[in-house]
Amino acid sequence: MSKNKHGASTHYAVHWQEEQYYYPGPEFIGQANCTDPGIYQRFSLDRFPECYKEFADLLHWDRYWHTTLDTSDAPCWKWFVGGRLNASYNCVDRHLQKHKNKTAIHFVPELEEEPVEHMTYQELYRRVNETAAVLQDFCGLQAGDRVTLYLPMTPELPVTMLACARLGIIHCQVFAGFSGKACGDRMHDSESNILITMDAYYRGGRLLNHKVNADQAVQAAENAGQKVSKVLVWCRYPGRYSSSEPMVENRDFFLDELVRQHRNATIKPVSMPAEDILFLMYTSGSTGRPKGCQHSTGGYLSYVTWMSKYVQDIHPEDVYWCLADIGWITGHSFIVYGPLSLGASTVIYEGVPTYPDAGRCWRIAQELDVNIFHTSPTAVRALRKVGGDEPARYNYHFKHMTSVGEPIEPDVWRWYYEVVGKGRAVIVDTWWQTETGGFLCSTMPAIDPMKPGSAGPGLPGIHPVIYDDEGNELKPGEGKAGNLCIRNPWPGAFQSIWKDRERYIRSYYGKYNRDPKSRDWRDWPYMAGDAAVLESDGYVRILGRIDDVINVSGHRLGTKEIESAALSADGVAEAAVVAMPDEIKGMVPDLYVSLKPGIDPSDELEKKVISTVADVLGKIARPAHVYIVPDMPKTRSGKIMRRVLASISNRRDIGDVSTLANPEIVEEIRQQVQG
Repeated sequence: MSKNKHGASTHYAVHWQEEQYYYPGPEFIGQANCTDPGIYQRFSLDRFPECYKEFADLLHWDRYWHTTLDTSDAPCWKWFVGGRLNASYNCVDRHLQKHKNKTAIHFVPELEEEPVEHMTYQELYRRVNETAAVLQDFCGLQAGDRVTLYLPMTPELPVTMLACARLGIIHCQVFAGFSGKACGDRMHDSESNILITMDAYYRGGRLLNHKVNADQAVQAAENAGQKVSKVLVWCRYPGRYSSSEPMVENRDFFLDELVRQHRNATIKPVSMPAEDILFLMYTSGSTGRPKGCQHSTGGYLSYVTWMSKYVQDIHPEDVYWCLADIGWITGHSFIVYGPLSLGASTVIYEGVPTYPDAGRCWRIAQELDVNIFHTSPTAVRALRKVGGDEPARYNYHFKHMTSVGEPIEPDVWRWYYEVVGKGRAVIVDTWWQTETGGFLCSTMPAIDPMKPGSAGPGLPGIHPVIYDDEGNELKPGEGKAGNLCIRNPWPGAFQSIWKDRERYIRSYYGKYNRDPKSRDWRDWPYMAGDAAVLESDGYVRILGRIDDVINVSGHRLGTKEIESAALSADGVAEAAVVAMPDEIKGMVPDLYVSLKPGIDPSDELEKKVISTVADVLGKIARPAHVYIVPDMPKTRSGKIMRRVLASISNRRDIGDVSTLANPEIVEEIRQQVQG
């Protein structure tokens, strides 16, 4: 960390209290896919990289590889070089002999009066082939071309992804909640001249006109210099156009009609080199040019398949539901590619988890007999806020639950475990990133005890290390936090930033590299950009993004610690911390909270929140202000926009908020804070 005037390093202050262990029950252990504690030894560094053969052996290979890890272009790692395979074949075709009548996708429309669609593997095979035929014959696409997908949460999204993968086309799915301009920027960056979209979809009970956004995306791409030759439009209701936007002649085509013209077509899967690109995934919230993370075919697919089997503990008979959006990496890895590669049944839900009421998730779980549930702390907090008692009303039984996307506060973790999981489900609190492809830190569900607020150890084959700013290693149990890094490459890691190798090296490998010319992987630790502490038991506790750390009088406080402390105050449902400049302390935390239903704001409650934070973390973490707001400004995926709150606290320009799920709340909060 930075040094003070006496020359001593100033580390992140870590005040988070230790939590008790929770142990998996014998019923779960008895059926688990992995119960051998020796697995960590099998994946020790002295067996690296050949240990990852175990991951690749879960896939069907057209040709076996000759080099497990090629480091000749370090740190752009190439996995399973010489091997050839097809991701679509692995996710669809290879299951047909034994499981063609098994459900591949349960599609749940947002409107409860619409029936659930149960798509078998045979039906998925047919639809993927027909769509691939359109891409090949009508669009003239071939391996290596890029196609932008701007699709909502309907079965057409995985069908289109797998059709692209069948041909070796690189797909770039843009979250449907992003603006047309954001989509157009990504089309320009990926040099994609084909856009595949949908006319409309449901969100919060309303049929949203999505075609208007697609038209804006095309305009934005062309303004940036990328010509778009075709826009293929799936209809939310086949045969019925649900948008008021006109179809543009010779540019826009109904994909449902094109697919019918290719009825029962079969397309042979293109055998792809393992190191070729499967997809581009653009990270959100970046400034400047979008950052396209390119993920490989062989390394990525083997990684998410192994994680789905052994960390998610998915069996063929399970019904698995990941409540993410396929527009994010979580949905790519753990709705589409991982579960389908295993031949699992995966649930896709179109809409808002609380529509039409707070019991919707649990009704879906009950109806489909879901037994593995995968969601984010954002969603857990929202579900707790609007319906903390709802899960008890429904007869569902989860054996396993996942937390993903950000650290989960211990108080929220306990509600998730005790109320949603009914004290029976094992929780894996996973830490990973868009760039990593799959999980890096988590407990192995049948082997390691759970600890609220802690991600757990590095998974088998993953070897975390904490460095301070000078490159000194911080040992487990020291109580000092620093920059979380991974010592070794792994197959799921992204290969580079699309068209920007230098940025890739600078951002992720440059800080602790020992020799820029080295081809030895030991000289290239991966820097995640998260602040963390390694506990004495080897578990990793994430304190937040390094950029989000608040330096109060030389004490670097993780924002997650402060938010977690606030959430332990009675009545608080959500919390968000931002930094405010202070003449004496340098920076101080400003705290925004929203309340559980039935709890009224008061000066007394504000004081209670302040005192709770001070009691849990110490007076150094005491917020300068606590603002009790009616709701937080949120993205369409439910994430709190702390950037907006920071702009309000610091009286800066708030910027464009039109793409938020609730843009009207921003002015209300601004008036409250600024007067």
